[in-house]
Amino acid sequence: MFLNTHSYYSLRYGTISPKELISLAISNNLKAFCITDVNSTTMSLDVFRLAKKANIRVVLGVDFRNKAEQKFIMLAKNNLGFKKINSYLSEFLHQTNFVVPDKAKTIINSYVIYPFHSYKNSQLESNEYLGVRIQDIGKLRLSKWKNKLDKLVILHTISFQNKKGFNTHRLLRAIDNNTLLSKLSKQEQGLETDVFIQELEIKKAFNEFPKIINNTQNILNSCHAEFDFSGGVPNNQKSYTNNEDLDYRLLNKLTFNGLSYRYENPTEKVFSRIKKELKIIKEKKFVSYFLINWKILKYARSKDYYYVGRGSGANSIVAYLLRITDVDPIELDLYFERFINLYRTNPPDFDLDFSWRDRDDITQFIFKRFKNTALISVYNTFKHRASVRELGKVFGLPKHEIDKLSANKFNYQKLDRLSQLVLIYSKYIQGFPNYLGIHAGGILISEKPIHQYVATFMPPKGFATTQFDMVIAEDIGLYKFDILSQRGLGKIKEAVEIIKYNQPEKGRELDIHDIKRFKEDKEIKNLLRTAKAIGCFYVESPAMRMLMTKLQVDTYLGLVAASSVIRPGVSQSGMMRTYIQRHRFPEKRKEAHPILYDIMPETYGVMVYQEDVIKVAHYFGELTLGEADMLRRGMSGKFRSRSEFEKVKQQFFDNCKKSGKADDLAAEIWRQIESFAGYAFAKGHSASYAVESYQSLFLKAYFPIEYMVATINNFGGFYRTEVYVHEARMHGAIINPPCINKSYNQTIVIGKGIFIGFMFLQSFESKTAKEIINERTNNGTFNSLDDFINRVSISLEQITTLIKIDAFRFTKRNKRELLWEAHMKINKISFNETKLSLFKTAPVNYNTPKLSSTKLEDAFDQIELLGYPICNPFDLLVDTFINPMRAEHLARLKGKVVTIDGYLITARKVKTSNNKVMYFGNFVDYEGYFVDTVNFPPVVDQYPFRGKGIYRITGKIVEEFDCISIETQSMERLAIVEDPRYSDSQKGRILKKRKVV
Repeated sequence: MFLNTHSYYSLRYGTISPKELISLAISNNLKAFCITDVNSTTMSLDVFRLAKKANIRVVLGVDFRNKAEQKFIMLAKNNLGFKKINSYLSEFLHQTNFVVPDKAKTIINSYVIYPFHSYKNSQLESNEYLGVRIQDIGKLRLSKWKNKLDKLVILHTISFQNKKGFNTHRLLRAIDNNTLLSKLSKQEQGLETDVFIQELEIKKAFNEFPKIINNTQNILNSCHAEFDFSGGVPNNQKSYTNNEDLDYRLLNKLTFNGLSYRYENPTEKVFSRIKKELKIIKEKKFVSYFLINWKILKYARSKDYYYVGRGSGANSIVAYLLRITDVDPIELDLYFERFINLYRTNPPDFDLDFSWRDRDDITQFIFKRFKNTALISVYNTFKHRASVRELGKVFGLPKHEIDKLSANKFNYQKLDRLSQLVLIYSKYIQGFPNYLGIHAGGILISEKPIHQYVATFMPPKGFATTQFDMVIAEDIGLYKFDILSQRGLGKIKEAVEIIKYNQPEKGRELDIHDIKRFKEDKEIKNLLRTAKAIGCFYVESPAMRMLMTKLQVDTYLGLVAASSVIRPGVSQSGMMRTYIQRHRFPEKRKEAHPILYDIMPETYGVMVYQEDVIKVAHYFGELTLGEADMLRRGMSGKFRSRSEFEKVKQQFFDNCKKSGKADDLAAEIWRQIESFAGYAFAKGHSASYAVESYQSLFLKAYFPIEYMVATINNFGGFYRTEVYVHEARMHGAIINPPCINKSYNQTIVIGKGIFIGFMFLQSFESKTAKEIINERTNNGTFNSLDDFINRVSISLEQITTLIKIDAFRFTKRNKRELLWEAHMKINKISFNETKLSLFKTAPVNYNTPKLSSTKLEDAFDQIELLGYPICNPFDLLVDTFINPMRAEHLARLKGKVVTIDGYLITARKVKTSNNKVMYFGNFVDYEGYFVDTVNFPPVVDQYPFRGKGIYRITGKIVEEFDCISIETQSMERLAIVEDPRYSDSQKGRILKKRKVV
C-alpha cells in the first residue's frame, strides 16, 4: 500500500534512516513497499539490500519534485525501468537550476503516479495513474474520477516517524529555504500525517473503493527488480579489449615486456611470483582492472605527468612490471595474500596520485576513453557545530547566542526554551545527510551504464557523479579507481623545472627517478637520521621527525617501517614504543612472543603493516585466508559495523582456545589487531610513500632553495607558507617581497634571491597580476610609478597593495610618498584597458610632502599582506632583551629547568587517556632552529596557547631515545611593539638590531 516512501536521503526533507525504514517495515509486517526519495536514488539499492535480508520486496522509484512541490512519482517495473528512471532524473540533475515539468516523459517499463489533488489534465497514459491520499477521499466522491477508478491508486506518503519527526522535517525545510521557522510556508513542507500507519488502517479508509486498493496492490505486485549483492563477480568493465582471452594475452605480454626495465637479471623467485600472480589475477577476473590502470598511467607518462601508484596493489609484481607502482615486492618481501587471494572478491586498491595540476586532465582522459564512467559522491552530514548554527538561525537566535551554543559555552539549565530546542534538535539531526559532495578521487568504470544502478548529478567541474557512495557501489560489485591529487608530486615536478632554469648545468643531468642511487646517498641518509626534513612529504610532520630521531634510521626499509609505525593503529596499541625499543636495543627483541617474532622478524614481532595483521590472524589465530580477508575488510573502517568482523573475532578466540593459547595473550593480540582498524598501512603502500619521500629528500639535500620555492608554490604541506620561507632562508636564500619588475604570479628564485609571487598577496587580484606580467613581457620593465600607471590598468586599492608591500622599491623612493602620489593620480574606480600611444604626454608631478617609513612599518605591512614578516619575528618584540638559550644548548642540559624563547610554528592538540587536552608544541629559536615542547593538561589549563607569536617557555629538558623536548612548566606570549602605522608613540621608530645578552 506504500507507493511513496522517503528516507532521510530525501535531503532536508525526510527524517527516517534506511535502517529505521526497514525496522518499521518489519514491525508492521510489510511484504513490499516502494522507496521513492525526492529527486534521488542515493539509497535505493541500500534499502533494497537491507529489505532483501528481511524478506521484504522493495520497488524502486523516484518522487520528482520542485523543492517541496510534488509533480509525479515514477516506479520501475523492472531493472530496465529503473535504469530509464535514473537516466530521466539525471537529465534534471545535470542542469544548474532544473524545473520538473507537470507532465512526465514517457518511459518504458515504468509507472507514473500524479498527485490527485493537483492534477489538472483529464487524460492519462496507459502506465499513468492518479494517487489519492486519505485526505482526498472526500473530494474524490465529488470528482469525475470516481467513474474512472481503474486509473486511481492509494498514495500515502511516508516521510517521518512521528510528531518529533515532523517537527524535525519542518526545521530541515526551514534550513533548506534559509528562512525562519515561523516564516516557513505550508507549500514548503509535508503533512503531519505523512507517517507510517498500519495497512489495515489504509484499507479501512478506502473500503468503499476496493478497486483503488486492488490497483495499488497490482502495481506493487507487478514491479520486480533484481540485484546481486553477493560480491561474487565485479561489475567493473569486464574487458579492456572487448575480449577477455585477448585481455589476458595482453597482460601477459606487458608483464614480461616490463622485466628488462625493472630487473637486470631476474631470478627464479621473480618468475615464480609472476606466474603465481598472473594465474590468480585471471581466476579472479581482475585482468581488465590491471589493464585499465596500465592505460591510465601510460597516458600519464606520455604527458610527462609525475605519479605514484600505491595501495595494496603495490604488493604486486605484475603492477610493478606494468609501471603502475614503483615498489619492488621481491626486494621488500611483500606479502602476496594482502594484495590478492582466492577469497578476495574485490580488486586490489591502486591509489594513483598525481599533481593537483595534472589530475583534471587524467580524469578527462578516463571519461573520454572508457564508456560507462562516473565519479563517486560522499555524503556530507550535519555535524554538531553546523547543526547548532543552522538551527539557531531557523529559530531566530542572535549571532552571539549561536556562537556560545556552537562553542559549548553555556549552562543548559540557564538557557531559554528556544536555545534548549536548538540543542535538542541539533543532536537529533547530527549524522543526517545534508548534501552530496564528491569523493576525493574515486572513479567508477562500469561494464553496464551507471544509470543501471543510480542517478548522476553534475558538479561544477563537469564530470557526472553518482548519487551513491563507495560503500553502496562496492555492495553492488562496482570497485573504484582512485585518481588522487597530491601536492607533494607537484612540488617534485616544479622543483625539477626550477632547477633547470636556475641551475641549468645541474638540471640537465638531474634524474629524479634514480631511486636506487638515492637510497645510498650519504646526504639523504644524514637528513633522515637528523630528521631535517621540512618540506619532504609526510616525513616533515613534527611527529614523524620525532620518530625518525628516536629510531635513527637512515635506510629505505627503515623509512618504510617508520611511515606505518607512525599511524594511529600502531601508536594507539602501545606498540610504537615497543618497536622503537626493539629497534634500538636488540636484547629487547627476546621479549617478543616466539610465534609473533617468527611471523614478523623484520619488525621484531610487532604488527606494523596490514599484512602483519593478516599473517597473525592466519598463523597465530589460525583463521583461514577467507576469514583473514574479512579482517582485511574490517580494517578498512567502513565495514566495522557489519557482522563479518564480529564473526571473525569470535572465531579467532575459539581457535586460540583450541590450540592452548592463554586467554590473556589472545585478548592482548586481538586488542592490537583491533587498534589497526581503519588506520594501518599495507607495506607496499608505505613503500610507495617512501619512494616519493626519497625524491623529496634528494631535492632538499642538493637543491634546498629551489625545492622550497616549489613547496611554497604548491601551498606547502604540513606547515604554513611562512615556515617554508623561513626554511629557504636557513639554507642561504635572500627573501624579497613582490617586485613589479621581477615577480610573477608564483614565487621565483634568481640565483639565491627568492621573490614572493603576486598570488601570495592578500586580496590581490589574479587578473591584475596577469596584466602586469603580460605588459612587462611584451613592452619591457617599468622605470617609474608614472610609467607603471600609464601602462597598466589598475585600481587604487590594488596599487596601494603593491606600494605597501614595497613592489616599487627599485624607484628608490619612500613608499609613503608613492602612496600620496598614487592617490592623486588614480581614481578609485579602475581604469578601462590602457592603450599604448605613439606620443606620450608628460606626467603631471605633484609636490608631495617629504615622508619616511621605517623597517618596522614594512614588517607590519608584510604581516597584513603576506601573513608574516620577512624579517626575524624576534625583531618585533617590545623588550630588546633576547634570551641567550638556544636549541643547540638543550642536549647538554638534560634534566635541567631552562627558559627559552621560541616563535610558535604549530601546536598539535591530543586527548589523554582520561580525555583531557594536552599539546605538542613546535617553535623555532632566535637562530631559527627547532624547539619541541610537551604541554601536559595542568600546564595547558594555566598557560594556554594564545595564537601566533613568540613565547617565553620555562620547563624541564627531557630526552627519550635521543629526542630532546621541553616539558613545559610555564609559558607566556611576549609582547610585540604596537603597529607603528597606527600609533603615534611608535612612529619614526627604526628597527634596531636586537642585542643578544
